Amino acid sequence: MFKINLYTEKRLNLERPTDLTSLNIVYPLIEPYAYAHIYFDKNTSNIIYEVVEPPLNEKEKEIYNIVSSEIKHLLIIKLSELKDINQVISYLERLYNFILSEYGIKINDENSYNRIFYYIFRDIYGYYKIEPLMRDPYIEDIECSGSNIPVFVVHRIFGNLKTNIVLNEEEIINIIEKFTLRAGKHISYAEPLLDATLPDGSRINATYSKDITTRGPTFTIRKFRDIPWSPIELIKINTAIPEIFAYLWLAVEYKKNIIIIGGTASGKTTFLNAISMFIPHNARVVSIEDTREIKLYHPNWIPSVVRSSSSMVDEISMFDLLKLSFRQRPDYVIVGEVRGEEAYVMFQGMASGHAALSTMHSTDVKSLINRLVSPPINLSKYLVELLNVVIIMRHDVSFGKNFRRVGEIDEIIRYNKYNRVFVWDAFKKRYIFNKKSYLLYKISKEYGIKYSELYKELIIRSKLLRRLLDLGVYDYETFSQIVNMYYLNKEEVLRTYKIEF
Repeated sequence: MFKINLYTEKRLNLERPTDLTSLNIVYPLIEPYAYAHIYFDKNTSNIIYEVVEPPLNEKEKEIYNIVSSEIKHLLIIKLSELKDINQVISYLERLYNFILSEYGIKINDENSYNRIFYYIFRDIYGYYKIEPLMRDPYIEDIECSGSNIPVFVVHRIFGNLKTNIVLNEEEIINIIEKFTLRAGKHISYAEPLLDATLPDGSRINATYSKDITTRGPTFTIRKFRDIPWSPIELIKINTAIPEIFAYLWLAVEYKKNIIIIGGTASGKTTFLNAISMFIPHNARVVSIEDTREIKLYHPNWIPSVVRSSSSMVDEISMFDLLKLSFRQRPDYVIVGEVRGEEAYVMFQGMASGHAALSTMHSTDVKSLINRLVSPPINLSKYLVELLNVVIIMRHDVSFGKNFRRVGEIDEIIRYNKYNRVFVWDAFKKRYIFNKKSYLLYKISKEYGIKYSELYKELIIRSKLLRRLLDLGVYDYETFSQIVNMYYLNKEEVLRTYKIEF
């Protein structure tokens, strides 16, 4: 039986070498048939991402063309609906053997048999030539800018890379049509734009005709990690420090309202998911998103996703879901991204005591507030003051390296006044922590806890997070369990991890 191995980021554990001019690494994507070869090309002085697959000889190509054409006629079920990839392989292999038997084709070489079937699996179940890219856990984006132009990828370790994959117009159209089918959408020359979500959660944006993009049809795929980043992993890659997460842990526990801002691909949603792990385990949580990205280890969690439709009657917007969510009496509402009228409902929810966590496109606190008080949102300044914490994410590139980190954290005091509690010093390469926190003062006043005790708690939690980092506790489920145990029996957790308190 045909077998493949799909690799996860944890199993690969890829690291960036210091000297990129000597870069030459290979790692499996669909083992043993597809590999990623990333190397420094001395001729162009660029880092190249090469997909390595086994070549087919002329006879094998002929067999492939016959079998793949016949399988497409014989398919009676949607392969995308089969959850287990082994079921897909088993079903396709039965059809493969049936057609070989019907045509009287004998393949005596097992390697040849498997090579042909790999391409049948790749092209019928997968996404043709870009299927290996879809299987790479380190790729964040796949970018096709037109026909007969190399496909580019955004690699989590090496940044933007040119690949050896070049698609003609027919191949791009076939890929886009498969995207459309899998996403349950429609695309045509009359409606040539596609913005959809694939079954694996990836976002796809595509154009179908030269009327829109003159270099031919295009697509961009934004991939998402299967396993969410835990705070400990984000500390490891220098997105933030333990003190920042300890501070936000207190903010989340005491139901303060938080918005994460930044540019495109700055890590807003990743960070939102990470701090959501600090929500008490049995709290009632409702999340509302365009695309399902939030993943929580909470039993009392309702994940909601908008429903797009060409008919206004069938469409369910974020605004609709947000209004509904407040009737579900949540302790916390997580909104994937605020863009328009739903912001008003979210801030009204804050006013009625529901803690809200969300993201928004903006560069700093001043521009965020301007967006909130201007059309189409039009919030009053009094509602804006319900916001407690603004986290600013940065996506920086320095000497070829990609950095996503917390740039600063600001506390909203009044409509036109805020306190900067954490800020990244680019020259000193460290965070400056303003120990006079308005948020801790507010929690102290509301809950009758001394400011000194809250600050001590922040230090204790930061020590715990640093200890978990030292022990390599990266798994989000394990981390969520530790947070839950901390709420139930703080002293026992601190004793277990040998933290003085």
